[in-house]
Amino acid sequence: MSKQKKLSCIAAFAVLCCAILAASQLYLPPVDAAPAPQAQAGVLLPENSVTHVSDHVYAIMGFPNIGIVVGDRATLVVDTGMGPRNGAVIVRAVSKLSKSANLYLTTTHYHPEHASGESAFPPNTVLIRPVVQQQELEKHAMEYVNKFSSRSALFKQLLAGVTFRSPDITFDKEITVDLGGVTARLFWMGPAHTQGDEMIEVEPDHTLISGDIVQNKMVMSVADTTAANIRSWVSILSQLRSLKMNFIVPDHGPLGDGSLIEADYNFLSSLQARALELKGQGVSAEDAGQTLLTEFKAKYPDWPNLDGVPNVVKHVYAENQ
Repeated sequence: MSKQKKLSCIAAFAVLCCAILAASQLYLPPVDAAPAPQAQAGVLLPENSVTHVSDHVYAIMGFPNIGIVVGDRATLVVDTGMGPRNGAVIVRAVSKLSKSANLYLTTTHYHPEHASGESAFPPNTVLIRPVVQQQELEKHAMEYVNKFSSRSALFKQLLAGVTFRSPDITFDKEITVDLGGVTARLFWMGPAHTQGDEMIEVEPDHTLISGDIVQNKMVMSVADTTAANIRSWVSILSQLRSLKMNFIVPDHGPLGDGSLIEADYNFLSSLQARALELKGQGVSAEDAGQTLLTEFKAKYPDWPNLDGVPNVVKHVYAENQ
């Protein structure tokens, strides 16, 4: 079976799993995808379950999805899972995949499921972050640890005693890491879901590990962060369209191909434009949110979380006072 067909099957399975979990009313943070059903009790990432995405890229599909880029000389892990218990799941997977003891770690943003498992990684792990993300983490990481801890007993248990260490390397706009036979370009283009969103372009695989910026039929998550910036998000998606990606590994939800970039750009730019149109007509943010929820349910019937549309509309209004 080709990699494209494999990804299609994985995407279909993931959508089905999300539907089953939604039906069971599993409580998790708003908008973010639920853990993969293979996850063991007490963790949010599945043990011994790794998806081969492209020649050098693997993914652990859970809450969140974890990217692993394997080179001849080093391995890069993208995101840590929530707390050290989930971080340890990743480390065990990496030990089976890596060709070298050299290990890099980076995080797509500072939220707990993406950054709070770093203490599980070996002491020699080289931690890399954008400067903006590190500044945001220092200001708000523990605030979000406390916020997530209040949401469920499991989250509280996973995040107990979590600390964050300083990165070994920081960068302003981008940095390229040569892993041996494969390179990872870590880059920051501006605020979107958070102020410090990072993405990773893997070559020669033509694979993008996209954080929350590009996802698969999921409304952009802005309900739980005051840092979200819709205007910048649209601009970033527009610029990403010039990348010729074969595979996309989003932070949440199913894997996909390069067409996700155009799909997300079309969705968010048209939602932004319609919100501004209604604002210009004097329609309130609340009424505009409900109007556009109805419109976009008709236009995007296969997107499962369109209830997030009103939150995006509120952000558009707030950015254009």
